[in-house]
Amino acid sequence: MTYLELVNDVLVRLRENEVTAVTDNAYSKLIGKYVNDAKRQVEDAYNWNALSETLTVTTSATLFNYILTGSGQRFRVLDVRNAETDMFLNYESTHNMNALFNFSTLTEDGAPRLYNFNGVDVNGDTQVDLFPIPDNVYNIYFNIIKPQDSLVNSADRLKIPSEPVLFLAYAKALIERGEDGGLSSAESYQLYQTSLADHIGSEANRYPDELVWQAN
Repeated sequence: MTYLELVNDVLVRLRENEVTAVTDNAYSKLIGKYVNDAKRQVEDAYNWNALSETLTVTTSATLFNYILTGSGQRFRVLDVRNAETDMFLNYESTHNMNALFNFSTLTEDGAPRLYNFNGVDVNGDTQVDLFPIPDNVYNIYFNIIKPQDSLVNSADRLKIPSEPVLFLAYAKALIERGEDGGLSSAESYQLYQTSLADHIGSEANRYPDELVWQAN
């Protein structure tokens, strides 16, 4: 569904007039905020396949710190693989990585086997340290779950299932304006939880090796 369709669906449930653009009036803008809040919450509940993405870090000899361009800071890692050695990299703690870089008696160069996230750049993208320090060009594939940017334009299309987002946005709207004889916010929130569990169950059945969802 598009951003506009999501907002209008919530407005109809609230017995309000539909709009031609999310920015038509103050109330449609507010509902748009609730839609994005709900989107974020549903995205954080599960590793949705629609949000999966592969980012590539191409190494240079003697350079150990790289920017994971386009990652932002909300992503979740599925796995990290060195395409040249066909080996998976393991996450290493900041403490142990610092020890390897600063206190090791032997300087080790070679194909990276470990990674650790280390700050962000000026664009808000996450930086990553690799160890051993690369001795050549390697393509390191970061397979991640990357939440979609907030919906802004009326034509922006939601990637994840729309139903739980709608029910949660509706529940948030009911809390804000108060109940008026229609569906209560508690009932709408229960519909959201049921819908979320159903969609997660359906997707988990298609990808049985993925992680289970986290309640929120």
